[in-house]
Parts: sequence; C-alpha cells; structure tokens
Amino acid sequence: MIIYPAIDLMEGAVVRLNKGRFDRSTEYSTRPAEVLESFAAAGAEWTHIVDLDGARAGEPRQHDLIGELAGQTDLKIQAAGGVRKREDIARLLDSGVTRVVIGSMCVKSPDTVEAWIAEFGTEHIAAAMDVRMEDNAPEVAISGWAEDSGIDLWTALNAFPKGKLVHLLTTDVNRDGAMKGPNMRLLDQMRGRRPDLDIQASGGVRDIADIRALAEMGAGGAVVGKALYENRLDLKEALSAGAPDHPLP
Repeated sequence: MIIYPAIDLMEGAVVRLNKGRFDRSTEYSTRPAEVLESFAAAGAEWTHIVDLDGARAGEPRQHDLIGELAGQTDLKIQAAGGVRKREDIARLLDSGVTRVVIGSMCVKSPDTVEAWIAEFGTEHIAAAMDVRMEDNAPEVAISGWAEDSGIDLWTALNAFPKGKLVHLLTTDVNRDGAMKGPNMRLLDQMRGRRPDLDIQASGGVRDIADIRALAEMGAGGAVVGKALYENRLDLKEALSAGAPDHPLP
C-alpha cells in the first residue's frame, strides 16, 4: 500500500480543512517545499498535493506552484484540484507531476475523462469520487465538495467499466480532517464491488492502527494529512506499516 503524505495548498500555504469547509482551515506552513523535504527525509516516495483554490474555483489557481514543487523534489507527485480540461492534465504532467487526479468531471462528463485516460495512460490519471453519506448511501460531492451531484458512488463508478480506470481516490468528506478514522465499511464495499481498482483511502486517517487496518483490507493507498501535521502519526512508521510499495512500471 502506498502512503501519500498530503499537502493542501491555499494561497500558497499548506493548510488542512475540516470536513471540506474552507472557512475552517488551519495553516501549518508557508513553505510547502520544506514540507516536501520532510516527507522525502522520512522515506516517502509519493506525495498528494491539492490546489484547494483551484478546486473551489473550478479552474487552476496554483498549478504553477505545483509545477515548481515538482522541479524541486524527487518525490512522485499526485496532483489534484481545478482539473477540468485536457490542457490542465497536459500542463501538470509536462511540469513533472506523475499522476493527475480528476474529480468533478468524472461525474459531469465521464466519457471525456475516459478519453483522457486513454490518451495519457491509466497510471497517470486517477479518478476522485469523494462522498457524503446520505441515509447510509454514498453521494458524490463535486466542485471542491461545495455541491452535491445527486449521483451515488455506485452509479458514478459504473460509468468506468473494468479496464477503463485503475486508480480511484475516495474521501468521506465528513471524516476529512475530523480524526474519526477512515470509513472502513464503505471502503470494504468498494473493494467487494470493484476489486479491479487500486483504491486510495482518504479522510479520517488518525494513527498507525488505521494504516495497518487499511493495508490489511487491501487498500491500494492511504492519503494522510492532519495526523502527520499534528504529530499523531509518524510518517516513517506509516511507510513501514504500508509496505511493500507499488512503484510505477
């Protein structure tokens, strides 16, 4: 299982939101390059970087900064936020990003996303289907989690049959930054329904026990943020618990 230590960028600073609320952000650093250095020093091979301003605006806001960071680190970068056009993907990949995450467009125009995956390759595109639990049903949230799509996760996934998608990132929005633990029940259901997908768990990871539980259930990755910044989780220990890694071919 790959451990993705996360950097959420807002106006160039490293922040974390609580349950996706932009008005409930905590700033941790104004030097994201130094945060990346700390990840690399701990032994990480990947990082997950989100342009929060872009996610909210629906277009890139900090892709230039993400490109600069890609040129300053040997970490593989999985970048998200504000990706709505083919040019956004091409620009990030050309700047040195390894994998681009596409969110809202997976629900709004899955055929378009499928064409992008075919063009750029399954290893370089990940779909993000972030959900809110409504009456125990996972409904996909879009537009930086500011809108409900009205489409449940299973319907959204059906738009990407086996072989059309490899990497899927799912965040239970109500657990993000809340330190309540991952939604293991949902993740287990996803594994049962779509064993073909490399599922990355995001939202709620709070300690090494959560990392071990995700690794044992067969998750492909775990995105960790607040627990690292608040020293509740040691990155070196998390990397060891999540091993072995799954490098790109």
